[in-house]
Amino acid sequence: MSHETPDPPLEELAGSIREWGRELGFQQVGIAGIDVAADEERLMRWLEQGRHGAMDYMQRHGRRRARPHELIPGTLRVIAARMDYLPPQARDADEVLADAERGYVSRYALGRDYHKVLRGRLAQLAEKIRAHSASQSHRVFVDSGPILEKAFARNAGLGWIGKHTNLLHRHAGSWFFLGEILTDLPLPVDQPSTNHCGTCQACIDVCPTGAIVAPYELDATRCISYLTIELRTAIPTEFRKALGNRIYGCDDCQLVCPWNKFAQFAAERDFTPRHSLDDARLVELFAWSEAEFLARTEGSAIRRIGYECWLRNIAVALGNAPRTEEVVRALESRREDPSALVREHVQWALEQHL
Repeated sequence: MSHETPDPPLEELAGSIREWGRELGFQQVGIAGIDVAADEERLMRWLEQGRHGAMDYMQRHGRRRARPHELIPGTLRVIAARMDYLPPQARDADEVLADAERGYVSRYALGRDYHKVLRGRLAQLAEKIRAHSASQSHRVFVDSGPILEKAFARNAGLGWIGKHTNLLHRHAGSWFFLGEILTDLPLPVDQPSTNHCGTCQACIDVCPTGAIVAPYELDATRCISYLTIELRTAIPTEFRKALGNRIYGCDDCQLVCPWNKFAQFAAERDFTPRHSLDDARLVELFAWSEAEFLARTEGSAIRRIGYECWLRNIAVALGNAPRTEEVVRALESRREDPSALVREHVQWALEQHL
């Protein structure tokens, strides 16, 4: 005869989930319901305006992104978690941006691929929940499925969506990753976060390409993160000068945000910068062979853009760098690159130094 342990009260279980999350390295865990109807309508308007650009997967899943119960039948709650990623060891971001001979890599991509780090921890958290409850369904997401993660994180009390469309927390700024567990447990939900952007529009004013077209509205097709990471074709010439030395992503809207004075450095060692990518010279990065690129981006989020787009981005940055014989020589070395995409950007860059 089996003696199954009864489920603990859901309130107690929710408290345990938050505690287990902290033990696994998350700074905060919250619980949200599955209704984000207003966010769903905003998403649909954004898609209709074509602001997702070449990110076809955004269109493909459409309304399902706001309906986790359609994605995973039986889902009743979204458990949202956040983990700080700002590496304390990295060279100061503003210093790198001011040094046009060095390549700027978005702070989130300097260390190990966050998808792997968070997914592993969330899987452990899901196992803990399964072992202490009658749950039949758990599914972990880290930027890996069609889910409006910022809306659910806001409703779980992890922060509010700022004018730059990133999630902001009063005591932690915005330098953190998000991940979710969809569950069939009817857990008690947290209070949604309230907005504290006020009249500030520093993020709107600082955006190099004017991608934040209105408060809380981002045109991804103008965003440097989109242009250097998501776009696989030529970077529109109208934006190339604005890229400056940003070769993978852009953090300007976060760097200028007043709330980030409260941001905490990452405790997670996996986010420590690798291969000096926080302070690397453009000419040295441009000289990497494909084998070197693959070796030095192993386990990194950077690898997903591929070698060709990596060279494309650096070519633009070299076009924006001060003219030196070394810069011109580096560009000349790839004038006959096998990739037509790289050749076109190299040609543009060389023309900037005439």
